[in-house]
Amino acid sequence: MEIKIMKNVLDRNQNKANEIRTLLQEKKVLMVNLISSPGAGKTTLLDKTIENLRNKFRIGVIEGDITTDRDAQRLKKHDIPIVVINTEGGCHLDSHSISKALPEFDLKNLDVLFVENVGNLVCPSHFDLGESFKLALVSTTEGDDKPIKYPMLFREAKVIILNKTDLIQYTNFNMKNFLKDLNNVNGKVTLFEVSCTQNTNMEQWYNWISSQINSK
Repeated sequence: MEIKIMKNVLDRNQNKANEIRTLLQEKKVLMVNLISSPGAGKTTLLDKTIENLRNKFRIGVIEGDITTDRDAQRLKKHDIPIVVINTEGGCHLDSHSISKALPEFDLKNLDVLFVENVGNLVCPSHFDLGESFKLALVSTTEGDDKPIKYPMLFREAKVIILNKTDLIQYTNFNMKNFLKDLNNVNGKVTLFEVSCTQNTNMEQWYNWISSQINSK
């Protein structure tokens, strides 16, 4: 019975996700579903990315959080449209919540919509939001075993950002093992090794995401 209920939930979610994807394609809006563990650096990545791209592209953000709007407040300085979705204990966003948030944006005047999902590597990877692609963000402080422990997210992600590379020397993170496991799960995925706080290799990421927006 539980499996049947979950299947029904996922089916309903998929139908709405397909509607959203069609709408965004018609409006020529790229939507990026950003997924990571809590504290990996999602909001910092968005902060830096928006700062770099805001004069080139029209950007919007959907912030998924359990109870607060603190991440949204960090991005408020950029003067871009931001909608907060509080899940009230839910561990992920779904396509229905995204559908309710989209009318708050002027999609005709938007190039890219970043969705910062709830901090979690499991549930968000199971729910299609109608996004153009998933972005998986992991950090060196979490350990090097994430691709093999959470393979679904790493299989489905179009791009992976490994953050906090400046802290490797202070951790037991093994780059060789990380790359080996990632290659076994998804050998064709695009990978950027960065430090958001130190601006290490961030220009490569900015160039890549700009190319994705331009080609939508």
